[in-house]
Amino acid sequence: MSVQTNGRRITRADLEAAFEKVVGEGEKTVERATPAAAVIAGAAVLVVVTLAFLAGKRRGRKRSSVVEIRRI
Repeated sequence: MSVQTNGRRITRADLEAAFEKVVGEGEKTVERATPAAAVIAGAAVLVVVTLAFLAGKRRGRKRSSVVEIRRI
């Protein structure tokens, strides 16, 4: 990225303005992406919890014994 200085010195104010521009753009991008990331993370947690529940339910069914009592 080339910067034109027109023969003048780059001052601290120039650097701060350029830094604010770059950081400001990045912050706007993060603010726009935050709600979508929260929804995706929530959905992923819900899927993991559901799969763990279903796996535990199936394992419990496979390990439990059925006792049949008959009167003679």
